[in-house]
Amino acid sequence: MGDPLYRYLLIIVACVALLLGLQVPNFVDQYQKRVDAHLREVSVNLQPFQAIADKYFAGDMNKLIALHRGSTEKPFQEEGSALEQMVQRKLRFEADMAALDASLPVKAFRVMFQGDREMIDETLGQFSYNVPMNQDALLFGAGFAFALLLSLEGLLALARLITRKTLSANKVH
Repeated sequence: MGDPLYRYLLIIVACVALLLGLQVPNFVDQYQKRVDAHLREVSVNLQPFQAIADKYFAGDMNKLIALHRGSTEKPFQEEGSALEQMVQRKLRFEADMAALDASLPVKAFRVMFQGDREMIDETLGQFSYNVPMNQDALLFGAGFAFALLLSLEGLLALARLITRKTLSANKVH
């Protein structure tokens, strides 16, 4: 296909795919920074409670939570629930950060298919588009563009093959 319009269309598709591919590492980076910030925040908020657990329960936060939940006073019971939510949130962020300690393709897959929904929504809501010029971003963008163009060429080749077979079958009849 030497058609100039086809070639220009492929160039445009490649450029758009490259720019989209460059955003993946950028999104993963912003997601990871957001998770880290929330982890730091919840850790700071839990420090006074951890100090109490250290002093009275050998550091066991579950015993402190159980004490609050087992109280006869409703406010202390509710405080136990709030404290448990903070502990669970911290554990969730710690697990996410540990999973993000991997190569870029693994991180990208993790964020896209197993990422924390709250963090994904926050990252999307405040996402800042930019074109990072580092090796990971360029390789990811080029790989994405190549894969998209290869898929497009494969689909077009399949369509041409089906069209030829259909036309030759119609000529026979």
